[in-house]
Amino acid sequence: MATTLTVKGMSCSHCEQTVEDALKNLSGVRDAEADRDAKQVTVNGDADPDVLVTAVEDAGYDATA
Repeated sequence: MATTLTVKGMSCSHCEQTVEDALKNLSGVRDAEADRDAKQVTVNGDADPDVLVTAVEDAGYDATA
């Protein structure tokens, strides 16, 4: 299952990588792909969307499911 989050604050490839790494470390996440231009990250897996949002916020970005 894919979940797309809106992420504010990503401005470079390092930001994208930070968001992806924060999500890929979570249980239930198979893959994550951030797109700073679209202000989104797509997460494949069965992790709870609230957990995904919290992980992105803990990494320093604003996120909504």
